[in-house]
Amino acid sequence: MSYTYDPPPGLPEIIHADHEILIIDKPSGLLSVPGKGEDKADCAIGRLRGAFPTILLVHRLDQDTSGVMVFALTPHAQRHLSKQFEDRRTKKAYVARLSGRLQPKTGRVELPLGVDWPNRPRQKVDYEKGRPAQTDWRVMKNNAMETRVRLYPRTGRSHQLRVHMAETGHPILGDPLYATGAAAEHPRLMLHAESLRLKHPETGVQQSFNAPVPF
Repeated sequence: MSYTYDPPPGLPEIIHADHEILIIDKPSGLLSVPGKGEDKADCAIGRLRGAFPTILLVHRLDQDTSGVMVFALTPHAQRHLSKQFEDRRTKKAYVARLSGRLQPKTGRVELPLGVDWPNRPRQKVDYEKGRPAQTDWRVMKNNAMETRVRLYPRTGRSHQLRVHMAETGHPILGDPLYATGAAAEHPRLMLHAESLRLKHPETGVQQSFNAPVPF
């Protein structure tokens, strides 16, 4: 079955904008940056460039993940924010719906991750060459069928939350890469970047930005 990139229309919702930073609520289905090929040129940063011509990339969210995303509007802000992400000084919280009942109420996944080269863009647990990755979780509510959980990534590896949850035996619902059967059959990936806490690159003040969970 062939895949057609068909992102939702319109400008992403703007949560905050000043002369240094831009915070948006990225919708599920929209690439953060251009993908490979002309058919994947449409993306969040491209759509925002008309209104914010100096926009610069700081980090990415997966195409299928929604939620809080920050862009820089000056080179200084880009350097400052990128360093915060690199040094793990930002605080991120995600909400996800998982297949089955995740137990216990809180926990941590600590598994190194690397590219699954024959099956790109999939990632995999790789004890030999993988990079360290750590995710904490806190169950919000659950039943026998599914669990709503808040996830706190301590590192920022590609597909980290998706692989880590799949490795617990409770993949994120609607995940086309790591869920199978009924768990994969949802209208979207049930993963949302709910909040991001960072230090403003000009004032140095810690600020938190939030986007309501759409599922």
